[in-house]
Amino acid sequence: MNNPTNPYSAPHQHGIAVSGERAAQVLKNTYMLLGLSLVVATSASWFAMASNIGFVNVWLTIGVYFGLLLATNALRNSAWGILAVFGLTGWLGFTTGPIINMYTQIPGGMEIVTTALAGTAGIFVAMSAIALVTRKDFSFLTNFIMIGVLVAFGASIANIFFAIPALSLAVSAAFVLLSSLLIMWQTSAIIHGGETNYIMATVTLFVSIYNLFMSLLHLLTALSGND
Repeated sequence: MNNPTNPYSAPHQHGIAVSGERAAQVLKNTYMLLGLSLVVATSASWFAMASNIGFVNVWLTIGVYFGLLLATNALRNSAWGILAVFGLTGWLGFTTGPIINMYTQIPGGMEIVTTALAGTAGIFVAMSAIALVTRKDFSFLTNFIMIGVLVAFGASIANIFFAIPALSLAVSAAFVLLSSLLIMWQTSAIIHGGETNYIMATVTLFVSIYNLFMSLLHLLTALSGND
């Protein structure tokens, strides 16, 4: 089950006057908060795995996710927004724990999880580097990415009811592409002044990483013949 990325982040606005120093500070704060968020998510996931927590109801997962996303958006300009980010990332980590437990129990499951983690890290570094090194403005991708995310998320919801394997694989492949583009797009938005709120930038990047990892897990499992 994939979650859509943050639809509440400020759109990339062309022509905003933001100094290079200001953009660098936003980028630094974003990466710092993203790193802490990954620690929170990993800890919550480990706790769920160690406690052998069962699968969380998918509708509860989605409902709490959107509630925390709305709360983060509302608190994005205050220190409370940081706690909301930790709540959001902790929740996603916690609900992912039982899923990872399931994957590790299939033949070659641990290798699949490790490969998915490595692939996620590699794609994040590569897409971030493209934006940072080329300094290209990728705001032209905004409509394509947002429409693509909404369509892919709608398809993933539909597949909860229809359970079509081919559709599930197509959704995962779409989220790999869209999440990769989102990482590049969000990084570009920061350095070009289209995103000046590091809390919302962190949410976009974290959810992109989350969707990328979960989608790679699904695709790799299917390729291994264990799906």
